[in-house]
Amino acid sequence: MRRTFTYTERDLRRWIRGRINVITSLVMPAAWLIFVGLALPIRFTDNYLDFITPGILVLTMLGASLQGGALLMFDKILGFLQKFLAMPAPRESILFGKIFAITLRGLMQTTVILIFAIVLGAHLLDPVFLIQTYLILFIFGVLLSSLMTTVALGLEDHDSYAAFNSMIAMPLFFTSSALMPYDQMPEWLAVLAHLNPVSYAIDAIRDLQVGIIPVITIGGLLIGAVCVLSMSVYVFRKATI
Repeated sequence: MRRTFTYTERDLRRWIRGRINVITSLVMPAAWLIFVGLALPIRFTDNYLDFITPGILVLTMLGASLQGGALLMFDKILGFLQKFLAMPAPRESILFGKIFAITLRGLMQTTVILIFAIVLGAHLLDPVFLIQTYLILFIFGVLLSSLMTTVALGLEDHDSYAAFNSMIAMPLFFTSSALMPYDQMPEWLAVLAHLNPVSYAIDAIRDLQVGIIPVITIGGLLIGAVCVLSMSVYVFRKATI
């Protein structure tokens, strides 16, 4: 664990020192809250800001996880990863350190967006359910960051990773339940939304908003995270740079 936290601290320090990255990562979620949550006239709910905020929280974690794979990509390109793999520390500590750093980064960003949403007038969770909300975001972050670090390990350069990131980011968000409930979607979109893991995280947070603890949904996300993380560990153990 000590080795894992060392790698985590390294990546968090590097991220925090890049202040522009910290600020720009919050611009898009904040813009969605203002220009969509406040400005878009929606008929199926009295307060669209309340409806969309869980989606924006998950979008923030999604963005952090998708960008987080670049941490591994840059280490690979600059030669640091090759040196890390040659160290006596277990390879898993490098991987877990990356995933933990990416997820913590996402949780810090979602905290800022959550406070911003409350300032804008969102009527959100009972404080009792905030822990469960962060648990959902943490599990979702582990799932996505495990996937993206595996993808980054398999690609050759940063341009390839950026292209892959762009290819899946918006489709994942727009084919989820972030912007509208299932009964308001076209039938084909509702089918995709029910299959989208982003929808599971969003729906779980919405259940918490009305006082329902979504045990089955959280369990499904947890199983998915464990499966993807196990795959990442396997790939990382076999990796040669």
